[in-house]
Amino acid sequence: QVQLVESGGGLVQAGDSLRLSCAASGRTFSRSVVGWFRQAPGKEREFVASVSRSGISTTTADSVKGRFTISRDNAKNTVNLQMNSLKPEDTAVYYCAAGTAMSNVPAAYAYWGQGTQVTVSS
Repeated sequence: QVQLVESGGGLVQAGDSLRLSCAASGRTFSRSVVGWFRQAPGKEREFVASVSRSGISTTTADSVKGRFTISRDNAKNTVNLQMNSLKPEDTAVYYCAAGTAMSNVPAAYAYWGQGTQVTVSS
């Protein structure tokens, strides 16, 4: 079992940066892949990025490539999402999730955090 808690969201202006953190507890975290997803009002949950168990392999959605970077620190049981050059269309609730295989599909992840709101004003 893995418990996840996101933090770092907030209200920023377009062009600003934010760093989201996902703190995990549970003995299986280091054996889990982790993904970040986001969901805007009235829209489906959207894949943002994922990171492998070791942290060496990452995947990033085309919509955020070059602006967002995912990383993990297994010693601290954390996964971070560095978000630069934020745009109003990045506004959403951001969720981290843990699973057994890297995927851009929400159903592939068994454990989810409660989410953190990111709002980008123009």
